[in-house]
Amino acid sequence: MTRAKSSFNSPPRCKGSNPWLKLTLDIARKILDAALAKGVENKLKPLVITILDARGCVKLTAAQDGTSLMRAEIAHGKAYGALAMGMGSRALFQRAQEQAYFIGAVNTLAQGRMVPVPGGVLILDGAVLLGAVGVSGDTSDNDEACAIAGIEAAGLKANPG
Repeated sequence: MTRAKSSFNSPPRCKGSNPWLKLTLDIARKILDAALAKGVENKLKPLVITILDARGCVKLTAAQDGTSLMRAEIAHGKAYGALAMGMGSRALFQRAQEQAYFIGAVNTLAQGRMVPVPGGVLILDGAVLLGAVGVSGDTSDNDEACAIAGIEAAGLKANPG
């Protein structure tokens, strides 16, 4: 009996890219571990890190001991805003300063889920959007540095805005 060839074609491979072009749990764990390590290395306040896939679904959320109550929501809001608007939250922060009514209106449409301050960073594999990382717990600049460190440690490109 001869088996028919499958008509399924695997996605095209880009040089240096994940052949399936998606954020796996293993990749998310690498990002998380490296981001947390950066926070410990820099002696930052306790962090919460949230990693969303390209659909906006949570892949991972982790909180170091001693984080304050709203940090998980803030980390999620930074990642969600970056993903929803297609730009890192540093760019959203800048846009909020220049066009406060626009960002306010968009955040109303998003039911208040966006947090337009640095710390939400897009995850890219080449030019393909895989998801976003949101970090909260220290200053926004330090949060962003941890997100970038995590993404780059996983061999991916970070876009903080």
